[in-house]
Amino acid sequence: MFDLDRWREIFQTINKNKLRTLLAGFTVTLGILIFTILFGMGNGLKNTFYESFQDDAQNTIFIYPGFAKKPFKGFKENRRIEFKNEDLELLKEKFGDRIEYITARISDGVTVKYKSEYGNYTVRAVHPSHQYLEQTDIEKGRYINENDIKNDARVAVIGRLVEEDLFGRDNAVGKYFTLNKIVYRVIGVFSDIGSGDREERNIYTPVTTQQLIYKNTDKIDQINLSYNMSIGASGARRLSKDIEKLLKNKHNIAPSDQNGIYIESVIEDLEQTLQFANVLQIIVFFIGFGTLLAGVIGISNIMVYIVKERTKELGIRKALGAKPSAVIGMILQETVVITMIFGYIGLLIGNFILKSMGRKLEDWFITNPNVSQGIIIFATVTLVLAGLIAGYIPARRAAKVKPIVALRDE
Repeated sequence: MFDLDRWREIFQTINKNKLRTLLAGFTVTLGILIFTILFGMGNGLKNTFYESFQDDAQNTIFIYPGFAKKPFKGFKENRRIEFKNEDLELLKEKFGDRIEYITARISDGVTVKYKSEYGNYTVRAVHPSHQYLEQTDIEKGRYINENDIKNDARVAVIGRLVEEDLFGRDNAVGKYFTLNKIVYRVIGVFSDIGSGDREERNIYTPVTTQQLIYKNTDKIDQINLSYNMSIGASGARRLSKDIEKLLKNKHNIAPSDQNGIYIESVIEDLEQTLQFANVLQIIVFFIGFGTLLAGVIGISNIMVYIVKERTKELGIRKALGAKPSAVIGMILQETVVITMIFGYIGLLIGNFILKSMGRKLEDWFITNPNVSQGIIIFATVTLVLAGLIAGYIPARRAAKVKPIVALRDE
């Protein structure tokens, strides 16, 4: 295998038969090129699905009130369900050992003014735990704390883009502005890179402050919580069912009514989405592998032609004493060299195309398309093995041909 004369002879043969070599190598390059691009795009699609869940903690559960569509215990159908502070406290009491963070949330659109600057934004009234559920990063100042909740403080944490819109280059922390003509003090500025501009145009205030402003109501729009990771995905499903059962019982909703309470688990959505992405990737893999197989068949056909063309040469070698194993080894080594060189070229071109088109593919929901090192190794090994098989069959036939028969070949 490491005979210098053998290697010199192989490269001389390749150099003398450029067209033949290019034809053999082109099928390999094309096959691995298409395989790399298809598999890379499959990974990019999977990355898009995964990144869509990066804005929130992966162990988050969202609970929304809906409309009870069925009559139950004397209550009429189409009854609107409303959450209150007592619902939040009930969940803390019943499931405190399984809950990590919990917060209420009230959302409202407001007109914001600072000096001569105006803007319309969404205000979210929350508890301090909301920061960990949304994975909010504080760039300046601080987030809402328990003292703000107890004191009904008129303070606000604004998004980075809100600061840019209203305060320009000034540091917003410590300054006062109005939300629907009510004065608040800015205590912090947050960023939320994972979710883009939408989240960074939000404003957070203490939930008790918003409830006080709205005529001392104790109503809340939704409840968000995160469960202890130790309970796992199956435990999270049980927790969701237990919460649904408890709230339905409290609000007199029929157990079979699917519209009274809505519960959404991030981990379940992520699992379902990634399962769908994995199925797509498997389909893409088999399509790409089929393309790779087509390239292998192509090089196999070309190798049959190459061996047939060199029949007289092989006969002379056997007449001079070359063993059948030496003939087979020479052809196989030449096949492997061609396969590896052109296969590597296909990998390089495929990776270059993926990197150069990376940003442009985001509009098609493909993020950071790439091929892992393991897949590259798999494809390379597959090519080498396929090249060996493609070259072995015609080489073995050629090695069995008697020298006198080979020398008569025209």
